[in-house]
Amino acid sequence: MFFKREKKDSGLTGGKSAARSYDKEKVKPAIRCSICTGEQVAGFLNKRSGQFEEIALIREPRDLEDFKRTYGITDQIEKFY
Repeated sequence: MFFKREKKDSGLTGGKSAARSYDKEKVKPAIRCSICTGEQVAGFLNKRSGQFEEIALIREPRDLEDFKRTYGITDQIEKFY
């Protein structure tokens, strides 16, 4: 009755997956922070529309480093609220 689903490697868990890329002309990496709960989500902000695409929940500093390494980001990431 119950089926086990295979977990897919999101690339943010430390698995050996290929580096991912993003269109640097259209989007920029950003962290959305909640004022109320303090929750932080890393993703990409569309420069034209302002739409934010969530990629990873940041629970600890290691999660942010994994996100930056996965997408080859070396610069400081902008936070917005």
